[in-house]
Amino acid sequence: MQPADPQVAPCLSWQSLTLQLRVPFRLSYGATQERTAHWIRLREDAGWGEGTIPPYYPVREIELQAYWDRTALRTEPFPERFEQISDWVNPDGPGPARAAVDIALHDYISRKLGLPLHAALNLPAPVNKASSFTISVDTPESMAAEARRLDRFPILKLKVAGDEEDMPRLEAVRAARPDARLFADANAGWSLTQALEYLPYLENANLEVLEQPLGAGEIEAMGEIQAKTRIALVADESLQKPEDLRRLAGAGVRGVNIKLMKVGGLGPALDLMKQARKAGMKIMLGCMIETAVGLTAAAHLAGLADWLDLDACLLVANDPFEGMRFGDDALISLPQRPGIGARLRQSAA
Repeated sequence: MQPADPQVAPCLSWQSLTLQLRVPFRLSYGATQERTAHWIRLREDAGWGEGTIPPYYPVREIELQAYWDRTALRTEPFPERFEQISDWVNPDGPGPARAAVDIALHDYISRKLGLPLHAALNLPAPVNKASSFTISVDTPESMAAEARRLDRFPILKLKVAGDEEDMPRLEAVRAARPDARLFADANAGWSLTQALEYLPYLENANLEVLEQPLGAGEIEAMGEIQAKTRIALVADESLQKPEDLRRLAGAGVRGVNIKLMKVGGLGPALDLMKQARKAGMKIMLGCMIETAVGLTAAAHLAGLADWLDLDACLLVANDPFEGMRFGDDALISLPQRPGIGARLRQSAA
């Protein structure tokens, strides 16, 4: 952690956390058993944020830490209104680094107002909304067994790998759970030829969402796929900034996956949601594998989304925080505390 000037208390501090996953998380980029998260705290614990990004994004941890070290030296007061946050957050930094500060400032202001964040922002409460649960890449038989075990979850999101077993995986899960709404996420692991070849199988399995089948830059090609199917294509890795959303809408891609860590926090996420709606696109609200700080912050925007993919709280074995809850029926619920509402678990205090 950055050294503090004994004369001036830093305006924020940060701490790295190692998150252990309940089971290895496999997707087209490879498998991991742990992730690194970062807990950001404004001076006097006035607001909390999180900056977490998976290793397959081209963001180095040293860049995140350098951004927070620079921000810690700032002496101007924290903003007192939400519309001032974007001017306070230095735009010269990686998305998850900016997200951490943006989230902490939203937490600070809504705490001062004495309201849960969604109420302070005058957003619809995320009531009676179910999130998908992710099944990571495995053999078709293992993924089908996992789908049966998850019989209380109405929406399953399958990670696929870009190999010859992807369609058998999908068919096995559909046979195991004929009742489930199914999403598939290729994490940019397919080619255009593969995606077009797979469309009849995907439609026969009644797939609802196909997320990021192609590489991040292949936006026009994703539009070509969308034009040939009723399945909603949702862009994740292809959406990093507002210009990407405009290209995706122009290509005819039907939806976008908005994640706070990727786009730079709550303020940028809300802006992108508004732009997506204006363009006639659907919205998935997603998360990284992160703690309840970032996850709960995202959940305050859930009332604006068509699909939720907020299952990180079920994937991490040692989350030191509590916040958003995942009910037995997969419906999410938020704490009614002021601000984001995340807090340390008693066992971690």
